[in-house]
Amino acid sequence: LSSLSVPNIFFLRRRRLFMSKTEFVNAEGLRIDGRRPHEVRNIRCRFGLLAEPDGSAYLEQGNTKVLAAVYGPRESTLRHEVLHDKALFTCEFNMTPFATGERKKRPKNDRRSVEIAQVVRQSMESVVMSHLFPRSQIDIVIQVLQADGGVQAVSINAASLAMADAGIPMRDLICACSAGYLEATPLTDLNYTEENGGGPRLTAAVLPTSGKVVTAHMEGKAAPEVFERVLSLAVDGARAVHTRVQKELTEHAVALANTRGLLTF
Repeated sequence: LSSLSVPNIFFLRRRRLFMSKTEFVNAEGLRIDGRRPHEVRNIRCRFGLLAEPDGSAYLEQGNTKVLAAVYGPRESTLRHEVLHDKALFTCEFNMTPFATGERKKRPKNDRRSVEIAQVVRQSMESVVMSHLFPRSQIDIVIQVLQADGGVQAVSINAASLAMADAGIPMRDLICACSAGYLEATPLTDLNYTEENGGGPRLTAAVLPTSGKVVTAHMEGKAAPEVFERVLSLAVDGARAVHTRVQKELTEHAVALANTRGLLTF
């Protein structure tokens, strides 16, 4: 036998058998979770759940659940990395041991976690008006409570909402969405089963007002025409996400202003 244990071999065989029998889009044009190919998952968000951070947001996108916290802008604790003309960003990404069905603890600095943290940080750097806060630091902490696909996209969305909750000025409310190509069908906002279906997939972070793609991360190989279709779907999905979260963010802002007596009718 190879270095794989016997239980792991049986697990991989069962997984391959499951994937070979999975019908990602049925004859009625519906996906495993009942959505149409171009539909994003249900979204639910809450703000200001944590007392210590300057801003926080909890975001559910389907069964993927992410909590994001933002600290700052504050005096930089990384003296050797301080930037004299803008704020310095840091991002920490964590996934709870019970976030996936595998029930195993992910190492804190594994490659995937570092990669997602870097993408979230870069996405926030592209949209926050950091020149207003020279020699300061903004820290982002992402905690994945449940992972059912689209973790990178949902982490970006949660971080963006936490930034807004902290009152940090941004050029736009950056939003992200995943898309993929399975059984010759392009799909928007992939769940876990679809992500592991063997087809190419892409996550794009978008500035909804301008339509500018800030980051795009592709996994798997795809022909140029397939890539263009998947990217277009991801951009449309990000705009759909923006429409939903913007509504909830506006309601939160109005409620907060009303509580503080800032609104008069």
